[in-house]
Amino acid sequence: MDNMVDHVAGENVNQVVDSGKGIPDRPGASDASGVPGLPDSPDSPGFLLPLLLFGGFRTLIDRLHARLAEEGHPDMRPAHGFAMQAIGGRGATASEIGRRLGVSKQAAGKTVDRLLALGYAERADDPADARRKLVHLTPRGHDALARSAAVFDELRAEWSTVLGADRVRALEADLRNVVPAETTFRLDATSWLGGV
Repeated sequence: MDNMVDHVAGENVNQVVDSGKGIPDRPGASDASGVPGLPDSPDSPGFLLPLLLFGGFRTLIDRLHARLAEEGHPDMRPAHGFAMQAIGGRGATASEIGRRLGVSKQAAGKTVDRLLALGYAERADDPADARRKLVHLTPRGHDALARSAAVFDELRAEWSTVLGADRVRALEADLRNVVPAETTFRLDATSWLGGV
């Protein structure tokens, strides 16, 4: 079974495009979704669904981070947001953060070190066990998360303006029906995509 993307000599090679799967010979063809290079037909090839879903995710995340940069958080990266969610409101140890992100304690430690350097988190003694260190969000970390939530609300409103509020609600309901509940709010997306 082919992977859709291989890493060859430091380059991404898209096997779907390179192998010509679903790509017609004539230029300018598109399917009903308007994606250039795809055949004219009511049914899109199977590989298009994950690409469109990922494209939607990437568009939202890129726009979020552009706004965060404008609002005083130019060094925030997607992995930082996942890590700050893993830290949570009560704080967490590096091991707990690693488990929540699906990465090693060492990888989580590197991400935590970056959050500390950027002023989004701090380490403190665990009041229940002086041998443990807890990572807590700083006011700057809380501000970044609050701004992220507000920007996501604005982006959702933009999609509702373009697509219609009923269609956005229907899209969300449809995704709830096909996405397993245990996957909906998993924080290990960055490790699944290739590392934090």
